[in-house]
Order: sequence, then C-alpha cells, then structure tokens
Amino acid sequence: MVDVMNKLAPGLEPGKSVLEVEELMQLLPHRYPFLLLDRLVDIEANVGAVGIKNVSYGEHFFQGHFPQKPVMPGVLIVEAMAQASAAYVAYTEDLDVEGKIILFMGVDRARFRKPVIPGDQLRIAVRTVHRRAPVWRFEGVATVDGKRVAEAKYSAMLSPVQ
Repeated sequence: MVDVMNKLAPGLEPGKSVLEVEELMQLLPHRYPFLLLDRLVDIEANVGAVGIKNVSYGEHFFQGHFPQKPVMPGVLIVEAMAQASAAYVAYTEDLDVEGKIILFMGVDRARFRKPVIPGDQLRIAVRTVHRRAPVWRFEGVATVDGKRVAEAKYSAMLSPVQ
C-alpha cells in the first residue's frame, strides 16, 4: 500500500485515522466549489470512515437553493457520501490508481429525512458493502447533531481517465 500511496499522494502516511482537506485533495480529483468534504475521520480499513462537511452560508449552491430558506440539495449530500467513499477506498485499499479515477455508477434507496442548513456539521459514515474489482457497493448515512438526515446505497467503479 505504501508504494501505491506514494504514487497517488506523495507524503500521505498509511494508517492515519484522520485526513485533512489538503490530503483529501491528493486522493480526489474534486476541487472547490465541488469538493464537499473538509476532513475524513475514524478511518478503519475494511470497516469504514466518517466524512465531515462544515456547511456554511457562503456555499455556492445556497444562492439559488433557496435564497429565502437555504437548504443543502440532497443530491449534494449523496455526492459528499460518494466522495467520502472514494477517499476511503483510495486511502485504505491497495489500488493501482495510476491514470484511473473512481466514478459514481448509481444510487439506490436514497432517503432524505431532514434539511441540512447553514451552520450544520454533516457527518457522513460510509462503509463498503461489497467489492468485486473494479466495482464497489457502499452504504452511507449522513447525520447532523446525531440525527439522521440522509442515507443511501450506491456504487462506484475504478475507471481509466479518458
């Protein structure tokens, strides 16, 4: 894994349980305004991880969703789940990621329980449900203040960059 991590993200040390945004940007192709994670914590190989998103009023999507009552779009909560899962597997699995990217394939059973608004801290617990190279199935549960706000099952695959 060390060799893969050095190719993918030079300077990232294997086995850490917290990755800060700078380290996430070494694992993910996303950048502001579409990087939807501030940190990945509680990282345990073959178990899961928790993504953290601090939701602020300055988020670009609040300008139009909705100016009178800002609500984080559910599709972006699911995207944050996918980003947390991609960072988790890129960091913990021995992947040959040279010239490849982890792509979203589908979403099943997405449920939105409560609006996410400015000032909330979104905690996104993700875990791998199934893996058969190059495809993964994941589950994600997003909470704010310990209350479930969204959950989904989704899939992703490792694909060549074209």
